[in-house]
Amino acid sequence: MGAFVISKRYNDEYKFVFTSRKGKIVFTSLSYELKFECEEDIEKFKAAIETAAFLKFKSSGGKFYFKLIVSGNHFATSRKYTTSLRLQKGIDEIVRYGSISEILDFSGNDFVFIA
Repeated sequence: MGAFVISKRYNDEYKFVFTSRKGKIVFTSLSYELKFECEEDIEKFKAAIETAAFLKFKSSGGKFYFKLIVSGNHFATSRKYTTSLRLQKGIDEIVRYGSISEILDFSGNDFVFIA
């Protein structure tokens, strides 16, 4: 099962990533000014995962990635994949485990398990 991991960016804003069962980052969220906004958006995503859209792209360097759209808004961007099959496997992992994944908070000095 994957996990949502909350952390701070270099500019003190918050973000979260969804990691696969093997610990690889699948996607990274947009920036948030407050940590509770991260937590709220994760919960909203978990509840609306069936309606999420995955827009697939190919970069100029030949790598594949997707943008995650939830309720008509850009929610997150995936890492770059070498093949379209690996991209699809990343999407499948989100669909399969996203709604039941735990939330881990690494934004402060102490590790916090949220859900």
